[in-house]
Amino acid sequence: MATHMQGSRPTGPGAAAVVAAGIGTFTIGLMASLAVMSASLNNALNWYNPTGPLSGKTGVGVAAWLLAWVILHAAWKSKNVNFERASSWALALVILGFLLTFPPVFDLFARE
Repeated sequence: MATHMQGSRPTGPGAAAVVAAGIGTFTIGLMASLAVMSASLNNALNWYNPTGPLSGKTGVGVAAWLLAWVILHAAWKSKNVNFERASSWALALVILGFLLTFPPVFDLFARE
């Protein structure tokens, strides 16, 4: 069976997945920090008592990831996107999201 390339595939779908992962990760970190700032948000994020507000923080993050992936995939599905730039943005969002989940960082935003 002979295979041949009829052209390269667009980079958009892959870039959409990578950037969406960054958005989801950042959203989880953002929710962690915002929950420290707002008691009402912290309570609203308690979707399941055994896990507390963590259930809502991760739930919102997963929803943001999925929504971002659907939107970006639709926008970029047949386009060649600068994958290095998309990866850099995704990495920056992952690092920020990760940092925002650590108590020394989110305690900076704690309500008094």
